[in-house]
Parts: sequence; C-alpha cells; structure tokens
Amino acid sequence: MAITPPITEPLEPVPTTEVHKPGGPRRAAVAFIFVTIALDMLAMGMIAPVLPRLITYFMGGNESRSAEMLGIFGTVWAVMQFFFSPMLGSLSDRFGRRPVILLSNFGLGLDYLVMALAPTLGWLFVGRVISGVTAASIPTAMAYITDVTPQEKRAGAFGMVGAAFGLGFVLGPALGGILGSVNPRLPFWAAGAMSLLNAMYGLFVLPESLKPESRSRRFSWKRANPVGSLTLLRRHRELLGLGAVLFLSYLTQQSLQNTWVLYLDYRYRWTDRAVGLSLALVGICSAMVGAVLVKPVVARIGERKAILVGLAIGWIGFAVFGLAPTGKIFLVGIPIMAAWSLCGPAAQGLMTRHVEHNEQGQLQGSVQCIRGLTALIGPSLFTFVYAAALRPGSSLHLPGAPFLLASAILLSALPLAMRATRREEG
Repeated sequence: MAITPPITEPLEPVPTTEVHKPGGPRRAAVAFIFVTIALDMLAMGMIAPVLPRLITYFMGGNESRSAEMLGIFGTVWAVMQFFFSPMLGSLSDRFGRRPVILLSNFGLGLDYLVMALAPTLGWLFVGRVISGVTAASIPTAMAYITDVTPQEKRAGAFGMVGAAFGLGFVLGPALGGILGSVNPRLPFWAAGAMSLLNAMYGLFVLPESLKPESRSRRFSWKRANPVGSLTLLRRHRELLGLGAVLFLSYLTQQSLQNTWVLYLDYRYRWTDRAVGLSLALVGICSAMVGAVLVKPVVARIGERKAILVGLAIGWIGFAVFGLAPTGKIFLVGIPIMAAWSLCGPAAQGLMTRHVEHNEQGQLQGSVQCIRGLTALIGPSLFTFVYAAALRPGSSLHLPGAPFLLASAILLSALPLAMRATRREEG
C-alpha cells in the first residue's frame, strides 16, 4: 500500500482538553461511556441467537431462504454502520458528544422495542436498518474518551473499551440464548430496556466533554461521508500507516467471526456447547488483555512497541488455529492470539495525538469506517477461502486455510507498523 510522504512540518502532539480533572463527575462520565459500550455490545450479542429463529418464523420455516435473508440483514446492518459512523462522529465535533450519545441510546432502545413488536419480516428488517444507524455512535463514545483522557493514558482507556466489547461478546449470546428459550422476542425487550435505562441514567451523569470553543465551526457533509472521513488519514504519514495497520487487523478478525464455528465442527467434530465455550474463552482472553495488560504494557514500553508486540505474537495464534492437529492444541492458540489485542488500543492512542480536538469525532468515524470496510469484505473472503480448501478435487485439502490467511495478513501488518511509527518512539 502506498504511503503519502510526510508533511514538511511535523505536527506537535495536540494537548488534551481541560475536561479531564480529578474527581467524581469525570469518573462517573467515563464509567457511563464504558457501560454504554458494554451494553451496546451485550444487546447486540443478546439478539444474535434469536434473530435467525425469528427470521425463519417469518419465512414459514424455509431454512434456505432464511439463511439468505439473514445474510441480507447482516450486510445491510454493516452498510448502515459504514455510512453513519463518520456522520455521527462529525456531528459530535460540531454539536458536542453528549447529545449524539444520548440520542443514539434512546434511538437504539426504541428500535429494539419496535423489533420486539414486529408483526412482519418487513418491520423486523426496518428495525435492523435503524439499529445499524443508532448503534453507529461508538466513534462518538471513543471521541468522548479522548476528550477526557490525557494522551499518555488513552491507550489504556481504549483497552478498557476493548474489554467492554469482549464482555458483551461473552455474556450477550449466553443471556440471549437463555431469554430466547422462553420467548424469541424476550431478548429484544431486554435489550431495549437496558438501552433506555442507560440513556435515562446518562441524562443525569453525563456532562459535555467538548467545550464550545473547541468545536467545529460548521458541520460539513464533505467530512461526514465515509470517503471524506478517510481523507483525514492522508494528512499525516503516521495516520495513514496506522489506518492501514488497523484495516489489516480488523480484516483478520473477520476470520474468527465467519469461519470459527464451521471449522471447529468440521475439523474436530466439537459439539455446540464446546464451540460456545471456545468463543467465550476468546472473549475472556481478549477482555483480560484490554482490561489488565494494555495500560501497564503501554506505560512500560510505549504505544509503538505495544503495537509491534501485539502483532509479533498475535499472528502465531492464528497459525496455531490453522495447523493444530487436535482440539487441545487449537485451544492453546487462543491466549497467544489474544496478545494481538494490544495493537488496536495502542494504535488508536497514537492516532489521537495528531488531530485537533474538533476532529476527534471524525478520526474515530474514519476508524469505524475502516472496520466497516472489513465487515463488508471479510465474510466473503474467508468463507470463499474455506470453501475452496474443502472443495472436492482440490489439489490442497487444507481446512485451516482461512486462519493461515489471517495469520499471513496480520504478519504483513508488522513491517507496515514499524515503518508508520518509526518516528514516534525509540
């Protein structure tokens, strides 16, 4: 990937806003943001086990057509995220973080209630589209954390966000499965109630983090669209390089989401329970790295080395997945792969240093756009590779091909990260 030459005058690190002061209000606000992200992930995880069943019900029990419709639901949700994440991020740069976050929480809660009441497949589809829009507030929440966190502590804060993602990844499907066994619509009711209660709580504890004098003078559609938001990365060599590293990292993640269950069922004949427990282990290990390791590791060796360590270890875990002859050896790869979770928070922490206060929302929107691109590319890429490796008559029967490809992609990000960050730290 070509990298634009550095600008002639290097950017000085942007000082943090005056919002981050010691005391209870700031801690309560940051805790609210973490809870918001965790609840968003929990709610999305809760409906994952029951959405296919509800679609199948509306499709009259036709499994084939239901699978196709589920794919359409997933693609449309990803498209909404791709287009609206930068828009909400830019809106927060202009009008502040608080109104965007609270409106998104209220909107998401009401949308889950609409889906719980949906009388037809069309209504359920509309609800899924709206949830893709309202759940696109993650960049704004990340920008809020940037506003209230000193530069040297941002990687640790982003690591906690990663832990919140992992928590939702582990608990959401389990809770959704329990509630869904009672009634397939019950997880939607629970998700809606949690989002609305969190929004009500935020009305009382969440102060604005972006001062009026630090906001954008006007809202620009040129910056708010996905392509426009990504142009921000071209301003500085490190931003573009780190954006490319995040793209490769998020693309690698798609191998877990799209081939994990198929691979374990085919290769090791694991039961649904065993597969579910293995996914829970992935979430727990990743959450532990984000919550426990990112902050001290970055404090000791800095963001640059944390990125390189995460990439240098993480790719080995994916290689273990693809080559493990037994299920026990496969499990060994999970904690090794989890070290890769050092990379994302450290990279985002570095990126926040090179943009102004009124561009943090746009920056986080561009990062979410990168994630959205991989969500559109990854499913087809890794499932096609998996299918090709198992196709009858194939010259190379290699079921672990998707994970080996993911390992190669993550390894290729290492020299790119070295080049993009060589001016940051020794």
